[in-house]
Amino acid sequence: MREICDIIARGAPAGGDSVLVTIAEAEGSTPRAAGTAMLVGASESFGSIGGGHLEYKAIEIARDMLGTSGHRLRRFPLGPALGQCCGGRATLLFEPLSGPGERAGLEAVAKATEPAVLITLATAGEASRKFVVTAAGTVGSGGETQEENRAIRDARAMLRQGSEAVRLREFGESRVVLHQRIDPADFTVVVFGAGHVGRAVVAVLAGLPCRIVWIDGREEAFPARLPANLQREVSEAPEYDVDEAPPGSYYLVMTHSHQLDLRLAERILKRGDFRYFGLIGSTTKRKRFEKRLLQRGISNDVLRRMACPIGISGIPGKHPAEIAVAVAAEILRVRANREADGKEGEGENLSA
Repeated sequence: MREICDIIARGAPAGGDSVLVTIAEAEGSTPRAAGTAMLVGASESFGSIGGGHLEYKAIEIARDMLGTSGHRLRRFPLGPALGQCCGGRATLLFEPLSGPGERAGLEAVAKATEPAVLITLATAGEASRKFVVTAAGTVGSGGETQEENRAIRDARAMLRQGSEAVRLREFGESRVVLHQRIDPADFTVVVFGAGHVGRAVVAVLAGLPCRIVWIDGREEAFPARLPANLQREVSEAPEYDVDEAPPGSYYLVMTHSHQLDLRLAERILKRGDFRYFGLIGSTTKRKRFEKRLLQRGISNDVLRRMACPIGISGIPGKHPAEIAVAVAAEILRVRANREADGKEGEGENLSA
């Protein structure tokens, strides 16, 4: 759902109505979990609820609803009804989004920098009402009705529990209340360089549950269309952008200048609180950089935490797309290892 909120906050799909499709409940084996969503427009869709016949049918229903008001709640036994081998059951909530009012709550989620609960109040024949609850307060509702007050209390209880959850409550066939806990992007990846490799890497990272900060001094180097989870920075002094990244960030340095790469490497290594730092280049480049960085006061222990060459082992190709897949795999491995052992704020020893 976070991805869809980011897309809506950026104004997509442009030029027409759309229908939000959310997995409100998932029982047994299903392609995606409850809370997964997609946005369906007249000619294109954004996101995915798992593909296959379920998604095909959902798009068909959503397009039939374009231009209408009021929600639909549909249950799909994936085996008997759709011939999918998962065998579980998915309950889908369909909501037309025809104006700014219905989108306001989703945009508020995109702006949230802390865990939030998105509340949907859907009544037959009416546009859905959406508001957001965080520890700091409520956006979109002041609790004007008893129903809203109860929904807000339930949302605050979900925040206290500290785990992502989706809860669907039905009141007959005409009214539903859906709570979705949505956490901020799992991790931040700071990418320096918008050359051919940088573009390929960002294209792969865009599909991950991360926030991307993409930095280059050349405005023309960036593509016209950017992913929803990306923040672009045109910077003439990118070394200072290192200081702006949140603790525990993942850094990738792949600029057009070896001198700039060296300055960035020094800044990142001296800061020290990265979970991953990858520097594009060969083993020869690594040795040259190690010599210069040692002269600038970086210890061998810290240097061992720098990944150079970058990319998970076993993928030797040098095509930008191959490098991008190998780098994304390496980042995901580091992230998984950190989650498994509970360590925070320290990068893995990735040196060869």
